Amino acid sequence: MNIDGSHYRTIWVKEGNPGTIQVIDQSRLPHSFEIIDLTTVDDFVSAIRDMYIRGAGLIGATAGFGMYIAALDAPDANFDTFIQDAAAKLIRTRPTAQNLEWAVKRQIKAMERESSPGMKREAAFAGARAIADEDSAFCKMIGEHGIVIIEEIARKKGNDTVHVLTHCNAGWLAFVDFGSATSPIYLAFDRGIDIHVWVDETRPRNQGASLTSWELGKHGVPHDLIVDNAGGHLMQHGMVDLVITGADRVTSTGDAANKIGTYLKALAAKDNGIPFYVALPSSTFDWSLTDGVAQIPIEERDPKEVTYITGKGQDSIQDVLICPETTTARNFGFDVTPSRLITGLITERGVCRADHESILKLYPEKV
Repeated sequence: MNIDGSHYRTIWVKEGNPGTIQVIDQSRLPHSFEIIDLTTVDDFVSAIRDMYIRGAGLIGATAGFGMYIAALDAPDANFDTFIQDAAAKLIRTRPTAQNLEWAVKRQIKAMERESSPGMKREAAFAGARAIADEDSAFCKMIGEHGIVIIEEIARKKGNDTVHVLTHCNAGWLAFVDFGSATSPIYLAFDRGIDIHVWVDETRPRNQGASLTSWELGKHGVPHDLIVDNAGGHLMQHGMVDLVITGADRVTSTGDAANKIGTYLKALAAKDNGIPFYVALPSSTFDWSLTDGVAQIPIEERDPKEVTYITGKGQDSIQDVLICPETTTARNFGFDVTPSRLITGLITERGVCRADHESILKLYPEKV
């Protein structure tokens, strides 16, 4: 995507220094645009765990490059053990995100096919770049498939404004480029469709307010920020035509884990007859799971994300306590939307219903 006239991905190899990976520090957005260097496995662990980077696709790409850096650091005499230890550290950082484990295991397989440490390092570098490039390409294809849905709504409305509601950030910042839920939105805007986005603030980390609003603004897409609990009201009054969210893990039967609060939006959409779509690349599917509510692990994060809020004061970015100091909190990071509430899944291979049979028609090799 373009930022003030310059094209950026969310992760890349530092020019002239293949041992340094650079990412945009999303914890500083929208108030400060900063790039940080990742040079050790611990740097990657911190970046993923502490959410300097976040979002399903970008977590996967970052893990892929983290495994490459691990390969650079691994001693020849103890290469495989070092790699397995690094893989375990990376996988532990975000238990709900399927792309993370998928990318780590893909990198391990790529290295296992080679015989020498030098060849394993080359395979890890090629694998990391491939994971990032595929993520970008798949998100672009998600846009091509998803725009058909938006075009049909625009046609039915006589080319009046199409109002899309989002939750959290499944945009360019959550992937390597384009985004999942936002990819059809950007493409629709670029093709001249009159489109407007309702952006949920997305407590507790406010990824909608901080990230989705920022990137939509940079692209010029009309949008309004709303509090999380306003979505149902807007739907009741005919102010939402379509809901598109991303996902962090989707079962083979179509249940989708996403940022906490997504389930409530799906319930409201169902009650008001509004289509609810989940956009995801195939790397987000967990083919081993059939019951999302029972089987998907839900990450519980630091309670301080609930009791404090980060914002820009007069002179600096500040953390402000919003409850009594003695108040305890629980911070569940995700919830699961059952497939029965999902109109369809938008993938790089096309759009399908959120059920096992329809998903396998797109991915017959998984039978």
